Amino acid sequence: QFNNLPPSIEPTATGHIVEQIEMIRKIIAEGFAYEVNGSVYFDVKKYAAHHPYGKLSGRIMDELLETTRELEGQDEKRNKQDFALWKKAAPEHIMRWASPWGEGFPGWHIECSAMSSKYLGRQFDIHGGGMDLMFPHHESEIAQSCICHSGIMPARYWLHNNMITINGKKMGKSYNNVIKLSELFSGDHPILEKAYHPMVVRFYILQTHYRSTLDFSNEALQGSEKAFRRLWEAYEVLGKLAHPGNEIISGTGLDTQVNVWLDELAEFMNDDFNTAKVIANMFELT
Repeated sequence: QFNNLPPSIEPTATGHIVEQIEMIRKIIAEGFAYEVNGSVYFDVKKYAAHHPYGKLSGRIMDELLETTRELEGQDEKRNKQDFALWKKAAPEHIMRWASPWGEGFPGWHIECSAMSSKYLGRQFDIHGGGMDLMFPHHESEIAQSCICHSGIMPARYWLHNNMITINGKKMGKSYNNVIKLSELFSGDHPILEKAYHPMVVRFYILQTHYRSTLDFSNEALQGSEKAFRRLWEAYEVLGKLAHPGNEIISGTGLDTQVNVWLDELAEFMNDDFNTAKVIANMFELT
């Protein structure tokens, strides 16, 4: 509905247990993980002594100790900040697989490293995700991937989008203000005054830089609807002007300015995917 190309593959974590176990085995063999009571943990302190742990989020080891959550199994870890690569399954746990360390299930982070390296290689260009995943999820991905792949960073660029708010308030189930895309398209939500076309919603999202907070409101969406219509009408006018027999009167100064605007479109996209500036230029062209 957003007119995006479909992904060529959509792998599942449960379909790649073998690959995750193999990565864990290698991390243990390299000396950066240890097994305790059927669970396997990544030794963050040892890793940080040899590699720049926290380079993505800018956190240091002392801060990691302060922000580590109290979770089940903390007592069996060597260091409080160590994270699970494999967890022993409790008798009531439904998801469980056989492993060299007993029946259990993979940790939260290892699935992403296993699947991305299988389908995209040891290093790929762009890794996306919300800014709330920068730590600990993406930092953990980097650490375990670097150990398995001779210190190679898994991704060259990390794009972290900011949070979504509804009428200025953080979107969340606890606030009872979550809006699904299908509800935006149908208008079937108490917060919405009307339905919005998928291209209007896409256009609205692109008007804000991905690292900025995106606030959904009826006023903002209706403003985007009018703006998008203006661009589309200008596109249709250009199509009519392009027909044979229609003379376009122009001057050197205007030609030069139009070419500047067009050249800047590529510059803005190369500058951290600045779609907001691109759309601003499109209105200048209009």
